[in-house]
Amino acid sequence: MNRKEVEVLDLIRRNPYLSQQEMAERLNMSRPSLANFISSLMRQGKIVGRAYVLPEEKTVICIGGANVDRKFLMDRPAQMGTSNPASVSGSVGGVARNVAENLGRLGRSVKLLSIVGNDPEWNLIEEASSPHMSTELTKAIDGLSTGTYTAILEPDGEMLLAMADMKIYDSLTPDYIAKNESVLLSAAFLVIDLNCPLETVEYVRQLALANNIPLAVIPVSAPKMERLGSDLTGISWLILNRDEASKHLQMPIESVEDWHQAVRQLLDQGAEAVVITGGKDGAIAGNAAEVYHFHSIQVGQVADVTGAGDAFSSALVHSVIDGAEFESIIQAGMVNAAKTLESNATVRHELTALQLQNELEELT
Repeated sequence: MNRKEVEVLDLIRRNPYLSQQEMAERLNMSRPSLANFISSLMRQGKIVGRAYVLPEEKTVICIGGANVDRKFLMDRPAQMGTSNPASVSGSVGGVARNVAENLGRLGRSVKLLSIVGNDPEWNLIEEASSPHMSTELTKAIDGLSTGTYTAILEPDGEMLLAMADMKIYDSLTPDYIAKNESVLLSAAFLVIDLNCPLETVEYVRQLALANNIPLAVIPVSAPKMERLGSDLTGISWLILNRDEASKHLQMPIESVEDWHQAVRQLLDQGAEAVVITGGKDGAIAGNAAEVYHFHSIQVGQVADVTGAGDAFSSALVHSVIDGAEFESIIQAGMVNAAKTLESNATVRHELTALQLQNELEELT
């Protein structure tokens, strides 16, 4: 396709119900020119039918948070009760959105299903996200404010404090999700984060279970573990850290044996595969066959910890879809997380499927 055809297809992907005149005006071209491009796309099989319906693709659908992130990097170690010199940067974030961008950069067809305010923050998110995913399932609602996340980082990049305004996700209800049920049923893989309410997580879990759709659940923080029910049947991959696992299981995870036991308990609750990450201590992952301890990958210089967990989860999903072996799946996640730690970006810009494969081969 040439550049104009790409622009036409992208506009149709966002809203297939626009008239030709509306599309022509938005693309700043004449209606006859637009008609020629549409005819060309139909001959290529890129669009079908009178309503320009796109042919169904096997997609990954990521359900949950889409935020604006702000990071304050302090010049010196924090001094409480006084002003601290710092530099500030802004980017788009949200667990589901970050996973979607990672997957998009890895070449996957991916859609983001979220809820946002009709505000400048959403415009920023859409502009940054649309090259890597479809945002057609995400609705901007008047009167609501797009989620925001603010992190305060120590000079070495470690997080000191984070604050989040995520009230909007209370509106991410089962009824809201159910409006897209036909799209969910055609997905190759579902990913949901725990920004979603408990009843929404349960709705998606049961839908995945009833229709044999792979599902990954990714917590956002320990306090939000209350949004994960005790029945984990239908969850193909549960990916969480030690604090989140400890909160859910109501048990301390202090030793390696505690760590192993936590994985086994989560498997007993019905999850098909469980990964509990531990930062510099690596990760322990298991399925019905075995529980393994994976050592961490050495990182030269940590630039920013934000986004590393999302990088892990997305590379894991990517490798599962590719049919990789269990050990390779976890290693892919750990490599992507390690490389993201070295990047100032929440989702590293150089990421591609080939790049990740080369990094895995170098590790081997």
